[in-house]
Amino acid sequence: MTTKTSQALTVRLRRPHPAQQAFIDSPAKRKVVRAGRRSGKTTGAAHLGVLGFLAGHRVLYATPTEEQVEKFWYEVKRSLQEPVDAGVFVKNETKHSIERPGTEQRIRAKTAFNADTLRGDYADLLILDEFQLMDEDAWELVGAPMLLDNDGDAVFIYTPPSLHSHSLSKARDPRHAAKLFARAQGDATGRWQAFHFTSRSNPFLSPVALSELFLDMTALAIRQEIEAEDVGEAAGALWTRALLERCRVSTLPVQMGKDGVRGLASLSRIVIGVDPPGGSTECGIVAAGIAPCSCRGEMEQHGFVLADSSLQASPDQWAEAVLTVYQRLQVDRVVGEANYGGDMVENTIRSAARARNSQVSYKSVHATRGKAVRAEPVAAAYEQGRVHHLGSFPHLEDEMVLWTPGETKNSPNRLDALVWALTELMVTGGTANVRWLG
Repeated sequence: MTTKTSQALTVRLRRPHPAQQAFIDSPAKRKVVRAGRRSGKTTGAAHLGVLGFLAGHRVLYATPTEEQVEKFWYEVKRSLQEPVDAGVFVKNETKHSIERPGTEQRIRAKTAFNADTLRGDYADLLILDEFQLMDEDAWELVGAPMLLDNDGDAVFIYTPPSLHSHSLSKARDPRHAAKLFARAQGDATGRWQAFHFTSRSNPFLSPVALSELFLDMTALAIRQEIEAEDVGEAAGALWTRALLERCRVSTLPVQMGKDGVRGLASLSRIVIGVDPPGGSTECGIVAAGIAPCSCRGEMEQHGFVLADSSLQASPDQWAEAVLTVYQRLQVDRVVGEANYGGDMVENTIRSAARARNSQVSYKSVHATRGKAVRAEPVAAAYEQGRVHHLGSFPHLEDEMVLWTPGETKNSPNRLDALVWALTELMVTGGTANVRWLG
């Protein structure tokens, strides 16, 4: 489809498919678009952005990845090529921007994982694509205020995050986009509107290729990334969100001391579980402790999850993260998996400890049984009320409720680290394979 500028120059826009047209035409001030991969969401965003720009507005498109920027920018340049060539608009390839000289009218695309990369700008129309991967502050602290001048509009576009995408995310809460979608669904004022379409909504995708995805993706990944469903928990997972909520506490339990004084129970041992990264995944780093508890009428040992410091980083960086938690929590032992990379975890932590001139008690463990078999005794301890989360650990908890036994295509590193730590504290223990590093 084409439209004309004031100087009768042609602007070439692709004709939207019906799902794109719905959110392009919506008058809502806040639009939340939940869409499947290759569904045309970015092309639709470019169409919306060009229309806003031609209406005289200042448009800012932001997304975490350079690849998404390039897709949006390609569509914008293609649409506005004729007026740019005629000198009506000025294009800046470095800034990925097109503007009308002497005015505030502009359309720009930029990468933005977090709030800092968005600061110092303002817009009449703000489009946040792949919003599920962004730090929440990109909207809450920066995006929303930049629309104040002209009561601007905002569009949030996302695909429900899978376990694979968690390692790419800067979000503190991996479900923040889903919560915003739910808010839009529940809005009765007309200011917010929610839109949902799947990969199949794009009429230009190959039906054969779509059908073959079932051979290459898990059923859960299909639901999230193709059908664009916000899946709260997977059928068959060893944990549920309701179970984790029942296990959540804000402090350690209160116990009667030998001197008759009531106080918080003290942790008798603290362990860090380390699950090494495979390829581009995270290094799982989860700390847990054990303390006596009489929650069920008799004294027994309960596990407490204390910290999730997992991260995607170089070996030196994740080893430093392990040592930081080790010192901060006064940890008794680090338990690291030796299967992947042999002694890589041990050697990396040893080097970091030597650089700090410190020592670390380290135990090497081997995954002689399958992941599900290792995790089941830990899951049973949760069901028995003997494990508690001291606070909230959104990314870890997402892995716990989304990973299912038998799943091999995604490695839940945080979950693995949790299982190693709690197994050491509550199932096996012992001093075999323990050594001091440093």
